[in-house]
This record gives sequence, structure tokens and C-alpha cells, in this order.
Amino acid sequence: MSIKTATLNGVATIEIARPEKKNALTQAMYQAMADAINAAQDDGAVRALLITGQPGIFTSGNDIEDFMQRPPQSADSPVFRFMQALVGSDKPVVVAVTGAAIGIGTTLLLHCDFVYVSDESRLAMPFVGLGLVPEFASSLLVPELMGHRRAAEKLLLGDPFTGEQAVECGLANAVLPAAEVVAHARRVAERFNALPPGAVRDSKRLMRGPQREQVLKTIATEAELFGQRLRSPEAMEAFQAFFQKRQPDFSKFA
Repeated sequence: MSIKTATLNGVATIEIARPEKKNALTQAMYQAMADAINAAQDDGAVRALLITGQPGIFTSGNDIEDFMQRPPQSADSPVFRFMQALVGSDKPVVVAVTGAAIGIGTTLLLHCDFVYVSDESRLAMPFVGLGLVPEFASSLLVPELMGHRRAAEKLLLGDPFTGEQAVECGLANAVLPAAEVVAHARRVAERFNALPPGAVRDSKRLMRGPQREQVLKTIATEAELFGQRLRSPEAMEAFQAFFQKRQPDFSKFA
């Protein structure tokens, strides 16, 4: 499964634990994360959630082989269940980005409340380069967060960026030494043990509420286009190039 879960001192931890595959996410892993978020939502003893990866790698995004064999077909697919669970959580979500965060590894951060990145982190949203489009409402939230021009660098060109740049553009709270980022994120999550849980949940709903409907609508719109793009000749060329370990050639496309 490669998703580890544990609840300790009021914090439900979801650990992406597949380092041999750079923490690439399979459909089964998305389902496990969705189940863990929903279980934490229903557990009165849980005051906050903590999502983390492995030393040097948060997640490299989708497992391409699994993704091509089991592409998301509907809103009930595991990846969309994960998205819906994370968007729907009214408990604080804290993330420790322990290294590279690619694709959904970056876009999921948009839906979390506290994001701490290691000084080794590299983030990227290379959807266009794969013949695809942004997902997880990133086409809405990234321009809103960074402004159109910096968003164009990240979403249209797929330019990678550092943890320091993530803080500068508002995606992350702070950069910490790699050895300290998980412990710091856990300390932040544990602070909610001393706060009234109902007031925390209501406050998060107020903060997220006005945008929630638009976020869900954008996720659905992106998903429809993403599915179309996944079957496109451009995406086929990009994925063939990936498996053949070569640069894709998009010169034949108009």
C-alpha cells in the first residue's frame, strides 16, 4: 500500500512511504489517503492532520505506469476521492514537504492550512509538458495566490521552484533544515490540542467556505479536460518519451 497512518497525541499522521519509487502515488495509495483523511475527520480525538513523505522526497506525483493502466474514469476514482476528502476536511491540515514535490505533490499543498518545506525541497507542476492540464483546482488557486505571470511560469512552462520561492509566493509558511521539518510540522499540529476544536473547525470553514464551491467546480472542469488530454496524441507522445527515456517531440503538433 505504501501509505502509513498513525494517530498520536491528537495528530493523525499520513506518511507517504514508497521511497524506492520516489513516493510515486498509485490509485490504491490515493484511496488509502482518502480513507485516512475521512477517518480523522470522524475521530473526535483527532485535532489536526499531518501529511509527510520520506527524507529527500515528498512525492514525485502519479505513478505513471499505474496511472496509464488505471486512468481516473469518473468523480468516484480514488484520486478524486482523495481530493474531495482533503478539500472537505474542516480540521487543520499541516504538511511537511521533505524534498521533491512534483505534480499533485505541489497542488495538494494549496488545500492545506500549514505548509513547511525543507531546504532541499524542489516543487514543480509539469502538467503541460506531459500534454495535460493543471489539476486539483491549481488553475484557479495558483494564479490567485501568485498572480498570473508567476503562475504562468509554474503552470505553462512547468518551471521548478525552491522552498524559499514557495514561501515568497505564499504557498508555504517557512523553510527549515531537512532534519527539522517533520518535527516542526508536528509541533504546529499538536498546538491544536490546546485550542477549542469547535472554534477551530468553524473558523476554518469560514476561511475556506466562500471559495469551496468554486474550487470543487474547478476540480470537475479540470478533470474533464484532463481526461480528454490524457487520450490526446500530445500526451501519448509525452508518455512514450517518458518510458523510452528521451525528450518528447511536439514539433508535429499545431
